[in-house]
Amino acid sequence: MALNLKNKKHGKDDDLDNRDWPDFVCGGGAAFTNILVTFPAYKVMFRQQLEGIGFPKAVKQVFREGISNLYRGIGPPLIQRGTSLSLMFGSYHKFQRVLSHTFTNVNNGVVNAFAALLSGSVEATLTPLERIQILLSHREFNERFSNTIHVFQEIRLKYGYREYYRGLTPVLLRNGPSNVLFFGLRGPIKDILPESSTDVGNMTNDFVSGAVLGAALSTLFYPINVVKNQMQKQIGGEFTGVVKTFRKVFNERGRSIRRLYYGLPLNFTRALVSWGIINCTYEELKKLMTLYY
Repeated sequence: MALNLKNKKHGKDDDLDNRDWPDFVCGGGAAFTNILVTFPAYKVMFRQQLEGIGFPKAVKQVFREGISNLYRGIGPPLIQRGTSLSLMFGSYHKFQRVLSHTFTNVNNGVVNAFAALLSGSVEATLTPLERIQILLSHREFNERFSNTIHVFQEIRLKYGYREYYRGLTPVLLRNGPSNVLFFGLRGPIKDILPESSTDVGNMTNDFVSGAVLGAALSTLFYPINVVKNQMQKQIGGEFTGVVKTFRKVFNERGRSIRRLYYGLPLNFTRALVSWGIINCTYEELKKLMTLYY
């Protein structure tokens, strides 16, 4: 009897491993939880990135605009981040399964890296949502745009569909490599941590491994995000490249590396919490899927 139950459970696990939708659902659920918790911190950090101001001034600026504006612009990140992480986890595991079955003689590390790179490119299709989030978070547009739909309509009618994808290049430069590092390192980092036999201890390990890796990657790719935000805050006009935009930002900030990294401490802290929540929530949702589906 016990053997039958065990075989039944293994069959269920194997079934789950061969289906695509659980990874998409778990990724989306993890993102939704994370955004609700960390959005105010993101808004302060965004102001620091965009305007090159210190933390106290950015906090005062955000709260001076009122509590009603604190969560202004949360719609696009909820949709964008939810869909993005759903695609990140779901498409990675999908590509991983397909590639490993197709290229049986290729090293697993290479297959996983290529799957991660592809999943990052798939995520980049959501650039328009990231673009709208930037515009709604920028104080210059508080009066001009009322909500997400309004921004989408105005851009389409006045500037055309190409305008949605302003800043696509830095998004691609960030997504692919960061996915390769994230999926390649989160397992080994967790293995370094003390082994736990309890659910709470295992959740803690998932949180810590995700937090450490997410914060490190967020710091590594921080300058790319600064450039991306500068590119995406513009509406209409010339589409400037990554190098030209970087030079412009660098010169505007007095050619100071320190000012280029304004917002980094808050970004690091936010990423630490965000990726801890994401990794832990994703793994817990996967366990629930295993139990009930």
